[in-house]
Amino acid sequence: MTTTTQERWEREYERAYSDFVQQHPGYDAGGRLDAQRSRDFGRLARSGDVYLDYTGGGLYAESLVAAHGALLTSNVFGNPHSANPTSLAMTELVESARRAVLDHLHADPDEYLAIFTPNATGALKLVAESYPFQPGGSLLLTYDNHNSINGMREYARAAGADVRYAPIRPPDMRLDADALARLLADARPHALFAFPAQSNFSGVLHPLEWVARAQRHGWRVLLDGAAFLPTHALDLRAVTPDFVSMSFYKMFGYPTGVGALVARRDALAALRRPWFAGGTIRYASVLEPRHDLHEGVEAFEDGTLNYLALPAVHEGLLRLANGHLQAIHERAMSLTDWTLGHLSSMRHPNGRPLVTIYGPTDTTGRGAAIAFNVLDEAGALIDHAEVERCANASRISLRTGCFCNPGAGEVALDITSEDLERCFASAQRMSADTFRTCLVGKGSGAVRVSFGEASVFDDAYALVQLLRSFVGRRG
Repeated sequence: MTTTTQERWEREYERAYSDFVQQHPGYDAGGRLDAQRSRDFGRLARSGDVYLDYTGGGLYAESLVAAHGALLTSNVFGNPHSANPTSLAMTELVESARRAVLDHLHADPDEYLAIFTPNATGALKLVAESYPFQPGGSLLLTYDNHNSINGMREYARAAGADVRYAPIRPPDMRLDADALARLLADARPHALFAFPAQSNFSGVLHPLEWVARAQRHGWRVLLDGAAFLPTHALDLRAVTPDFVSMSFYKMFGYPTGVGALVARRDALAALRRPWFAGGTIRYASVLEPRHDLHEGVEAFEDGTLNYLALPAVHEGLLRLANGHLQAIHERAMSLTDWTLGHLSSMRHPNGRPLVTIYGPTDTTGRGAAIAFNVLDEAGALIDHAEVERCANASRISLRTGCFCNPGAGEVALDITSEDLERCFASAQRMSADTFRTCLVGKGSGAVRVSFGEASVFDDAYALVQLLRSFVGRRG
């Protein structure tokens, strides 16, 4: 790069950054997050990585890992399923983490319980396998659900319950409110409605008011909080779902392998576990094949918890207190707003748009994840895998595909039942590659970028520069 080109690039960047901070004063009031970026995420600058996949997984703060390591190396902790000194010390930390989860959600411990699971998927499976589905009953899902929720339908179908889907509408990818209202009015025995607070595909925020509306019709409600909680607060005093699923690595990057199911006590009491394991029972016999399950939390935490990781969950939740989560929210949404504006305005020389966005094109009713595809000069989709290859070459980490959310992907990409029938008939086993080959003239996925705790303006700017390299692309 010549000096003249370098100077021109620097002037363009400085002008863009100046305009950005003027338009988004909440980006970093007081420099709080910039200071933390230097202190806890300096490895990003050292490696040259641009991280744009916070919906896939958060980044861990170095101070969180250091604090956890110091705790482990300065104490002796045993398996909490005992009453010896090292076990009791660990039990106290486990219960402190449990209280921290409820505190973070403003959940009344007399009303809610927190059950630790391997991840959000594990939380959903606990509900699915134990829910009292029955013939004549109903499971209501939305087209915009992660596969971990879509999979719940197999338990419902096996029990003879009816499975229905509430539609979403392109291009904003929001729920069809009239259709959902009609479906909710038709409640069945032991009816369960499951939906995400935030779409992991499009970033759409589905109105939390649907929780109370569904409950008034007699539905139990499961709220998937996995994509929502990293940048939004959830107050269970104001919104009272029966179940909430969450993964902590999505919220603060560390530890992995720990999630939670937060459940209303009365909803949990209605579940019927199909098996038992160590720790879930008061007593079990082999000679006389009977067992007696615990009540509450202990009946749902199978085997031994990932107990050494739980103090880091507590520490991670404490980091989000005192306005820190709100600061993350403001920063992430500022970057989302700027990025949406630039993606919407980018054009080829012939005037055609460079990008098509799936979901809202402004920040109204959406979170900090953006799904899109890049178009060539003729308006045809450029394969998302090609965009990913170019991003990888620039050390930009983003995500491509359907993000384990096939329903939203099918709606966004206008994939029909006929398309799917043809594809499934063309191969014994469907894979991403065979699906891409089968969908002639249509995309098989999208590109997703998302912002989070360690995001800075340079990340969004790098994305826009990457996309500029596709301007004028033919075929």
